[in-house]
Amino acid sequence: MSKGFDIVKSVVKSAIAKERRIGASIVRLFFHDCFVDGCDGSLLLDDTSSFRGEKTARPNNNSLRGFEVIDAIKSKVEAACPGVVSCADILTISSRDSVLIVKFGRRDSRTANFTAANNGVIPAPTSNLSNLISTFQAQGLSAKDMVALSGAHTIGKARCTTFRDHIYNDSNIDRSFAKTRQRNCPRTSGSGDNNLAVLDFRTSTHFDNNYYKNLIIKRGLLHSDQQLFNGGSTDSLVRTYSQNSKAFDSDFVTAMIKMGNIKPLTGSKGEIRKNCRRVN
Repeated sequence: MSKGFDIVKSVVKSAIAKERRIGASIVRLFFHDCFVDGCDGSLLLDDTSSFRGEKTARPNNNSLRGFEVIDAIKSKVEAACPGVVSCADILTISSRDSVLIVKFGRRDSRTANFTAANNGVIPAPTSNLSNLISTFQAQGLSAKDMVALSGAHTIGKARCTTFRDHIYNDSNIDRSFAKTRQRNCPRTSGSGDNNLAVLDFRTSTHFDNNYYKNLIIKRGLLHSDQQLFNGGSTDSLVRTYSQNSKAFDSDFVTAMIKMGNIKPLTGSKGEIRKNCRRVN
């Protein structure tokens, strides 16, 4: 298995060297996979005649990226140690090599769940605090886990369509920050929808606690980001993480491990796919 780890690390490192954003994209793949029927690699499956995959569900369509990196890793891992490392674990290990350490031993699902992926189990960027808390609680994750995992938004970018309403219509946003973001995100829907903005305007390619510092000064990019610091029950935790990077790092690792353990397939359940995009 250590050989498999080395291969994953090498490919992920190379991919991030080519494009820093890809680390955040892989973490997001892991998150969206785990929230739909557990961390079983179902997100990676393409559509077939017998089921519709999750890639075209609303939270994922034209949004998720990094599948080619997972494909490249799987191809190399299968060549070195065939039938040993599942796609679910490759996605997990890739997330680890993007930010941290997580556990392994999952198997791959033989199907996908488009309906679940499309119907609110993945929190939307328009979510309010109560919705965020309940959505995470449904996966066995606490409000504290939710706030810590949201810190993954210290890296990566978001499309205009996901933050347009926040920068034009919300009042809990720094006006100069909103105006800066409006320059590259027109008010009219359908215009500039795919224009990108960094989630953390301070250090968008470094994993740190600046995301929380941004929330304190009302510079969260997404509506759902700023909900974490908006006079509600999670304000104190945001303050803690903004002041104590070690507390954030520790709680983020704990929460990622918990998320990685959402309903994994083990033992004889599922399979270990040869190709992550289709069942054996």
